[in-house]
Amino acid sequence: MMRIFAAVCAAALTTPGCTAPPAVPAVGPDPSNPSARTPAVDYRSTTAPYASRRPVEPGPGEQKSREQNWREQNERAAPQPKSAQ
Repeated sequence: MMRIFAAVCAAALTTPGCTAPPAVPAVGPDPSNPSARTPAVDYRSTTAPYASRRPVEPGPGEQKSREQNWREQNERAAPQPKSAQ
């Protein structure tokens, strides 16, 4: 019984390999025809929305020392002290 099952499975798996290839491609133009028309290819850059975020030198009004700029920036960002009531 097991030999018959194995023989049926082997026949089912090897028989499709003996069939003729299809006469025409399943979808689209024949890929082996060099004069076949194909749709145009569009180029889309993958880095088009990129903007550089590298550090830059301070502008003309920012010629203070780095220590002063750092302190001023921290003071502007720090919460304002509560007024005494």
